[in-house]
Amino acid sequence: MKYTTDTTYIVGNSKSQQNNPITHVYGAFFMGFVVNSQTEEIIDVECNSILPLTNEFIKTIFIGKSIRHDYEQIRAEVEKRYLGSSQRAVLVAFKDAQKKYVDFKSGKEVQL
Repeated sequence: MKYTTDTTYIVGNSKSQQNNPITHVYGAFFMGFVVNSQTEEIIDVECNSILPLTNEFIKTIFIGKSIRHDYEQIRAEVEKRYLGSSQRAVLVAFKDAQKKYVDFKSGKEVQL
């Protein structure tokens, strides 16, 4: 997928449970979001999962949603559909990316 100049890339970070394979391999959990800067729609997302299937599934939850306004819908969908051990880490990483995006759009310095 090619991204245009009206997109923004944001990474959200969190920690997985200590017994999670992601923690053993990467030491942390992170998700990258590509957002349309005009509509604030998430157009692509990926996480540092172990299984490629996880990334494909995560896409079905996030793509098409607003990074700014759809947290409650995303939270409900993650809790209902994503039953992996990193469920909480997914939500925390999204909230981190959402905060960075809102700070960026409001002109605040983004903590990386």
